[in-house]
Amino acid sequence: MKEENKEFWEALAHLVQESRIVIDRPKGTEHPSFPGCIYKVDYGYLESTTSMDGEGIDVWVGTDEERNIDAVMCIVDLKKRDSEIKILLGCTEEEKESIYQFHNETESMKGILIRRNV
Repeated sequence: MKEENKEFWEALAHLVQESRIVIDRPKGTEHPSFPGCIYKVDYGYLESTTSMDGEGIDVWVGTDEERNIDAVMCIVDLKKRDSEIKILLGCTEEEKESIYQFHNETESMKGILIRRNV
């Protein structure tokens, strides 16, 4: 088994390039179901894609203008009893840390950050 799967990252890049990014939870806004939970990075989805929850594939869009896809978050949500990946697009190291913390704040959701080995 290869540690780095170039084709995986290329497939993610293809999905992003071929999809419109919809930011439905801009940086600074509150989570609709969890008052006090503030998004520190723009959060949205890729239009015309499907994830485990039946909605579009989630994407965090950071402030790095190069907009590289060099990490994903893999999430387990015990309340919803599901798992998902979230694409990190153009995220700085500080934004990645913030996203990691966001997905690990509660007992019901846990996530790991998987970095692309470049």
